[in-house]
Parts: sequence; structure tokens; C-alpha cells
Amino acid sequence: MGTHRRNGFKKESFILSVDIGTTSIRCHVYDQEAKVRGSCITKVVLLYPEEEHVEIEPEALWKGFISVVIGAVQDAGIQMRQIEALGIATQRATFTTWDKKTGVPFHNFITWQDRRAAELVKSWNRSCTMKAIHGVMKALYFLSRQKRCLAASLIVFSTQHVTMRLVWVLKHYKQIRQAASEGNCCFGTIDTWLLFKLTKGRVHATDFSNASSTGIFDSYQMCWSELLCSLVSLPLSILPTVENTNHDFGSTDMSIFGESIPIRSMVADQQAAMFGECCFDVGDVKITMGTGTFMDINTGCKPHTSVAGLYPLVGWKIGAEVVYLAEGNAADTGTAIKWAQELDLFEDVKETSALAYSVEDSDGVCFVPSFSGLQAPLNDPKACASFMGLKPSSTKSHLVRAILESIVFRNKQLYELMLRETQIPITKIRADGGVSSNDFVMQLTADLFGRKVARPDHCEMSCLGAAYVAGLAAGFWKSKEELKKLQRTEEVFLPQGRGEDLDYCSLLHSWDKALRRSMNWYKP
Repeated sequence: MGTHRRNGFKKESFILSVDIGTTSIRCHVYDQEAKVRGSCITKVVLLYPEEEHVEIEPEALWKGFISVVIGAVQDAGIQMRQIEALGIATQRATFTTWDKKTGVPFHNFITWQDRRAAELVKSWNRSCTMKAIHGVMKALYFLSRQKRCLAASLIVFSTQHVTMRLVWVLKHYKQIRQAASEGNCCFGTIDTWLLFKLTKGRVHATDFSNASSTGIFDSYQMCWSELLCSLVSLPLSILPTVENTNHDFGSTDMSIFGESIPIRSMVADQQAAMFGECCFDVGDVKITMGTGTFMDINTGCKPHTSVAGLYPLVGWKIGAEVVYLAEGNAADTGTAIKWAQELDLFEDVKETSALAYSVEDSDGVCFVPSFSGLQAPLNDPKACASFMGLKPSSTKSHLVRAILESIVFRNKQLYELMLRETQIPITKIRADGGVSSNDFVMQLTADLFGRKVARPDHCEMSCLGAAYVAGLAAGFWKSKEELKKLQRTEEVFLPQGRGEDLDYCSLLHSWDKALRRSMNWYKP
């Protein structure tokens, strides 16, 4: 085991990692074998002040962060001075703005689920300006045949990205506009705000993975997009400095934990999960099945230019190395299962796999998991969730099976899109997130992909990924090869040939019909 190298103490040392998700804040203390020695978790309380507004109270988030750090260290039975470094993974595209002098937020965190800017998004996407941009980019593509120009000719604003929600904030809060004009306004996603608080206002920064997830960042030029900011009137002065993912972000103020802990990684949650799964090579795929499904492929040193809805992200920047990911997502994975639970289709989520296996098939029932519209490759925000093919013979087991199958069918859509668009040979597939604990979902995913899919021995990969980056930065671990040797797999699901099964081909065809009939349901 490692010995403590700070402050002269010769004691075993550890890495501390915090993951701030949509529903929880968790903290783990890791030893040199990457084993969890202490843990603490608390809930994230979401606020719904108005219809379609989804917020988090900053002070509550701060208190939650402090409590899980102290709780995990106590649970590990160690002292704060034994912590070698701190890593932070955060949900993406959730932001606030605050007074640079006082550190007091101007408003609650506006989360990635918030839809207050929906009308703004709609009006911008229909605007003459966007039509002009699309026209110019189509012309440039015609002349240059550069795929990036074609992608730009199809790009639209989305409520999931920060851009239009931040425009909405500046439009509705005079105080923020005034502070920005005076150079006294800071913008930040959760990682940036926590760093500002932990360093007592000394550091206003983010990392490349978080910045690239906002929609304001140019992943090709690796900087905030001056063109976009100019287009929608966002002041560049409020944006944080963008640093490497393993940057020395400073240390926590002594007054917070009684010790000054080096902050050695900040990373967006999906990118952190990718790192935690050791998906370091081109063609490595990670599928996180939580509230939504996020499927990421390592595209190496170049961002992938998509024309079908895959998003180019910076995975991480460590030293001179930049690793890019292409990401597709389906928004309603865990949401669909939770909804079914609230309908009393089952009591415990762990029952769902057994319920699905208790029947031979779904009895022709199809479920479309579209409470938040359909993302890539269909990209239809007006699609509705639906059951189709119900019969008097349909039981709750058939319904549960149809829900689980729909999750895998969306996985298959994203996977096939990824293969088709990136043209990158897949090297390995690893799955994590709460829904990955469902054996039925995992086995059917392996069957329909026709590939083996590995599941880690615990599913909290974002926390581990942030710890790995921090540990490498602090010299706690020496290399990525060492991290690969620490990797533990709970189970590998091998394809059993059901992908070619005529019944599944027929069901997939029926599900696709159900999908099409659920599209454009809501009026624009």
C-alpha cells in the first residue's frame, strides 16, 4: 500500500472522489488497489418552482458535498490528512451565476432537465439567422466537401445544452446583466462553482470535458466559441478558464476540512465513467444506463463530426494528450423503469429481470420510452411515450418485458448509428449505471449487438474515473496500464445468437412501427 507523502506523515494514503449526479451526491475513499475503503451518499433535492423549471439550491448542494466528504473519511476510519488528492465528477450542463466579490449565487442551479428556454430554443431554431447560417454552411459544404460544414448546416439549439438557458437568465435578470457589464459576474457548471467555494474564491475554472458539454465550447478549436457568444450575446467575461482535466486546481481552504486537500481532477460524469471503465483506446465503447442511457465511443485525437445527432465531446485532456468521444443518448432509461414501479407493476427494481424471464416474449406488446422525446438517431422532441399491441392476454410480466426490451432496442439504435457514422472498429464494450445490474437488459444487449458486453463489479464508474485522473496527477498511480490491471469485471455477457432470431427480428420491426407512430405526437 502507498504511504502518505504530505505533511511528513508516514501513513497509508488515499484518493477521495465525489460524484454529483442528478439524484445523489456520493463520495468514495479509494486505496491503491482502487478498492472502496469508505463511502457516504446523500440525496440531491430537485426543486420545481414553476412548470418545466428544474433547479437545485446551491447552499443545499454545498452542504451535501461537505457532508459526504466528511462522512466517507469517517466511514473509512482514516484522517483527512491521509487524503492524497481530491477528484470531482459532476452532472453536465447544470449551471448557476454568482457575484465574483461575495460568491453569492444570483439564482439556483438550473439543471440539464430544465425546459424554461424551450420557447427561446424554438424561436432561434426557426429564425432567419439560423436559416442563413444553415444556408451558408450548405454552400460551404458544396464547395469544400468538408463534413464539418455539413454538420453545421444541420445544427440546432437544444434545451439540454447550457446556451439558451444562460441566454434566458441574462434576459430575465437585470442584476446579472449589470454584474456582467461591471465584470463582477461568474458563470459556472457545478464543478466550477464547487471549485470557487472550495478555494474561497481564488479559482474560477473548469476542465475541457465539462466545457465541451455546455454547447458554448468549440471542441475543434478547444476554446469557448466567440462566434456563438457573439451570435446570442453571451459575455465571454463571465466564462471560467478552461484547464486540463488533471490540472492542479489548487487546494481546499484549511477552514473547510481542517486540512488543505489538493484538487487534482474535475471531469464531467459521462467522461469520468469512460475513464473509470479504462476505455483509453480508439474504438472502446462505454454504455451508462442510469436515468438516461449515454453511449460513448473513443474516437481518439480527432472530434467526430456527426450529421445524425452524435455529439462530439472532449473526453479528457491530460498533458498534451486530448481524447475525444462521440456520444449518443436516450433520455428515459431509468425514468421508464421508475414510472413502471410507480404504477405498481413491481415493488423492487431487482424483480424486473425475473419478471421478464418469466414469459417467453412480450406477447406482441411494444413500449416506446419517450417521456422526453426521442434523441439520436430520430431526434424528435415531440414524440410521446406509448404502449402498443396490448391484448386481453397481456400481463404485467409482458409489460415489464416490453419496457426492458425497449431500453435495449434504443441501445441497438445508438450502437448501429455509432458503427455507421464513425466507421471505427469496436474494440470492447463495457456497461455501467444502475440499470446495468439488470441481467435481462445486459444479456439482450449482448445478443442484439452480437458482441460480448462486460459489467464491472460495481456500477459507480464516474466516481472511480475522477479518482483515477486525480490519482495519476498526484503520482498515487503511475500509468494507465496500472489502472487497467486494477480493473475488476463482475460478469461478461456473451451473445447467444438471439440477434438473428426471427422472433426478435419481427419484434424489432413491430417496435420500429410503434416508434414511428409515436413521433410528432405533440403539437409544435
